[in-house]
Amino acid sequence: MAYQGFTQEYLGIPAVTRAYTTACVLTTAAVQLEFITPFQLYFNPDLIFRKFQIWRLITNFLFFGPLGFSFFFNMIFLYRYCRMLEEGSFRGRTADFVFMFLFGGFLMTLFGLFASLFFLGQAFTIMLVYVWSRRNPYIRMNFFGLLNFQAPFLPWVLMGFSLLLGNSIIIDLLGIAVGHIYYFLEDVFPNQPGGKKLLLTPGFLKLVFDTPEEDPNYNPLPEDQGKDWPRGQTAGQCKG
Repeated sequence: MAYQGFTQEYLGIPAVTRAYTTACVLTTAAVQLEFITPFQLYFNPDLIFRKFQIWRLITNFLFFGPLGFSFFFNMIFLYRYCRMLEEGSFRGRTADFVFMFLFGGFLMTLFGLFASLFFLGQAFTIMLVYVWSRRNPYIRMNFFGLLNFQAPFLPWVLMGFSLLLGNSIIIDLLGIAVGHIYYFLEDVFPNQPGGKKLLLTPGFLKLVFDTPEEDPNYNPLPEDQGKDWPRGQTAGQCKG
């Protein structure tokens, strides 16, 4: 029963959140069990473009360091805000959500080409937090029972916390910058005089991820149910 309950809970997680969080946890587990090492995962443009180790474009977003406080802290925020975005402003728009992942990852990778950044997962988490916070500006937040503030300040509070822990804030600033670029292009600029929507989700993503749901209350017409009419007669003729 416990296994079935866990399975139902797991499958109840939105698809993108479930896939990304699972990939992060499995990657960390593989490193902990010494199946792989972080040296096989980190972002290295030379190895990517000269040795064709293309997987590094993805794996550098999946590793959050060894098991410990930092890992669990990042996983909690990743799962929480990724899920709230997917079930909130991206509900029914899985393709758009995936496109945001690709857009954010692309910008971070471009920046990584010119900076010595080895893992970009934390920046990606901050980007998700930033987009959620800007779309929910009136929600009151509480940070460890110490600070009360409005949601848009959350990314900056997290950056300050990272600074207190002695970490570099470059990663946090990168996540905030990319999150703001996405938010501006998606939510602000299209609503400005003369503005228009610049971030258009490719059709193939919509085809793959946005499968229309069937209406359970829909009753098809007899001719839509594949009813075999006598040869040479139409539905109208049969009614007569």
